[in-house]
Amino acid sequence: MSEPDIGLALVNIVLLGLLFVVAISIARLRSLFAIVMLSGIYSLVSAAWYVAVDAVDVGFTEAAVGAGMSTAVLLGAMLLTSRTAKPEKTLKQLGPLLVCIATGIMLIYATVDLPAVGDPNSPANTGVGLTYLQVAWYDTGIENVVTPVLGSYRGFDTLGETTVVFVAGIAVALLLGFGERSLAETIRNEDKNLPKANRASDKEDEEADA
Repeated sequence: MSEPDIGLALVNIVLLGLLFVVAISIARLRSLFAIVMLSGIYSLVSAAWYVAVDAVDVGFTEAAVGAGMSTAVLLGAMLLTSRTAKPEKTLKQLGPLLVCIATGIMLIYATVDLPAVGDPNSPANTGVGLTYLQVAWYDTGIENVVTPVLGSYRGFDTLGETTVVFVAGIAVALLLGFGERSLAETIRNEDKNLPKANRASDKEDEEADA
């Protein structure tokens, strides 16, 4: 193995190791704020790993949607619930653990037949991908092939994906609301008024008993 390949392998090992450590930390924590922050870090490390394996467009998408927008939405959703997750019994955690292990085994088994990264004889490099490499420059005049593929050849697909993300963001913002009319502020005001209502109810019960 040549020296550049060893360096790339070390980068992949470090990034995948960070993803493993962050994932284990997320599974063991109970603070929702810490979990949301670590989820953003997980997406950011994932984006760096995508760039390391030459999937730059996927890395940018993961950084924008995973580390940026998703983190902001989850922080907004935290206003509607408590800051700490309830502890669960060990037996209840056994089922999800088995599902994760089974899914991991199936994913690893599925990667056995995949071609190596950069293999010139892989389907991605011999089918329509090769056609894009040959005609993209003459059709668009853009050197980076990824840009005309996303913005021209599959432009309607990219427009649909962008529209879905935009509509989802608007829907979450409308659901959470802003300022005094927001759902979070409504729940907070109800929590403040709840003790007064309970005291009034207790006083009425005492008067009825007397």
